[in-house]
Formats: sequence, structure tokens, C-alpha cells
Amino acid sequence: MVRANGAVSLRELARVVQTSEVTVRRDVRALEAEGLLDRRHGGAVLPGGFTRESGFPQKSHLATAEKTAIADLAAGFVEEGEAIVVGAGTTTQELARRLARVPGLTVVTNSLLVAQALAHANRVEVVMTGGTLRGSNYALVGSGAEQSLQGLRVSKAFLSGSGLTAERGLSTSNMLSASVDRALVQAASEVVVLADHSKLGTDTMFQTVPTELITRLVTDEPPGHDDRSATELQALADQGVQIAVAGTPGSERAEPPGSGRQRREVPLPGPRRGHAPGGPQLRAASVLGEGGQQERTAARVADMRRR
Repeated sequence: MVRANGAVSLRELARVVQTSEVTVRRDVRALEAEGLLDRRHGGAVLPGGFTRESGFPQKSHLATAEKTAIADLAAGFVEEGEAIVVGAGTTTQELARRLARVPGLTVVTNSLLVAQALAHANRVEVVMTGGTLRGSNYALVGSGAEQSLQGLRVSKAFLSGSGLTAERGLSTSNMLSASVDRALVQAASEVVVLADHSKLGTDTMFQTVPTELITRLVTDEPPGHDDRSATELQALADQGVQIAVAGTPGSERAEPPGSGRQRREVPLPGPRRGHAPGGPQLRAASVLGEGGQQERTAARVADMRRR
């Protein structure tokens, strides 16, 4: 499967061979010892270096259920008539498919896949950047893309990447993609990162969004044995990132605003470190209030670990 797709998730491997992820993880570790593949958090890839990046065909087969759940939840944070930017990626492509139903929306993107998903949406206006086509992920990059974003101002930016850590924020393994993502961030008042649990705790070469600029993380619920992801979520919440956890099929599903059901979110109130109250970097206040917030955040993450 790794040879055919370039990368594969542990969850998908466990489903295909009808065994537990614990067993799959042990076998993947043995295959890595033989030099047949490289382990990555939540999956495995063909042997390569730190800078290796999987192309779209490989990425599209990874964590498909998780990406669908994340996209469903993230779409609930978009309101009618908004202007937003959506970056390149397989998770943002899933989001775009759901945004086709939001009337009066304006979407600025450098992704051909995002634009294609919205091409037939009657009440959604799509604005594409210029730039040079990067075939591995169907994205427009380079100085043309960055210059077309100058002077742009939108309400939200929706981005994905190759890795996310509390220490360094969102990162990717390609320099050109990172540069365009940074330009997308500069155009937005809020930054929403879409990342499944396998990317939590993973760091790659080029930083795109430092943690202090991330407004919200939309992710899926880590497996009960995945202490690394749960710890990373706690660290991100401690730095002021609001955490929205989407349920995958077979688990308790988190719902977006307006659905009438409870959304599992871990927001943190008040200004970020190093920013004065009321400044441009101030993020949304918590619906839970300031009192006891740290304790509630810790309790929610502890609950994730138990589950």
C-alpha cells in the first residue's frame, strides 16, 4: 500500500488488514527497521528525507474520514456573505466542497482544487491568485501569487499544512508553498488551521503560521492511546488557540455553530501573550468565561486521553 500510494495512515492500514492500530504500529516499526519505509506520526511513507513531500495522489488517500469530519465542522465557522481565503491542500479541498452551499460567499484561493470544487456554486464568487502552477498539489505559487494578495483584506483564512506544533506553529516542507501561505495569513483577520491528529507534534522545514497568529485549530479526536497529540492540543490551548474537535464516523460528532447540538471546543479567553488588550492580534473571547478556564481545558484534554 505504501509503494502504491506513497503514504498511508495507520488507521487505514488497520481497517484494511482488520486488526488493531497497536498491531499495525508494531509491524510498521519492524518494516522501518528493515529500511522498507519511514514512520510518520499517524502513518508511514516511502523512505525519504526530512524535506520529502507527498504529492496530491498520495495525500488524498490519507486520513480521509478525519478530513471529512474536519471539513464538516470548519464549514460551520463560515457565514453568509463573508470574504475568506482558502489555501491549498486536500483538507481545504474538502472544506471547499461544503462551502459551495454558503450563499454570498467570496473565496480567494491559490488552489486549483479549491476553485474546481466551487466552480459550479451559483452564489459563491471565486477569486484566484496569479502565480506559477505547482503540479504536485495543484497550487499557484511564486511572486505572482504573493503580489496578487497584496492589499487584500478578508475575515478568515483557512489553511492546512504538513505539521503543527505549539512551539513553532504550522509548517510545510515546501518553501514556495510556505511563502504563499504566509501571504494568505497577512490578508486575514482570523486564521483557522485544519489539521488531522496525525499532524500534531510534527514539525517540517518551513514555518507558515506561528502559533500566536492561529485563532482556531479544527482537528479530529486523537485515538485514546495517542498521548502525543493530546499533549500538543493542551499546549496549543495554553497559548490561546481555540480547539474545535470533530468526531469521525463511529465517534461522538462535534457540530458547528447553529446546528443545535453541542460543539466540542476548547477556547481560551483574553489577549495573547505579548499583545495589548484590544490590539489587532486579540482573539475571540471564550464562551466559558475566564474563571477556571485552564482547569476546564485540562479536563477536556484529559477526557480525550481517556477516550
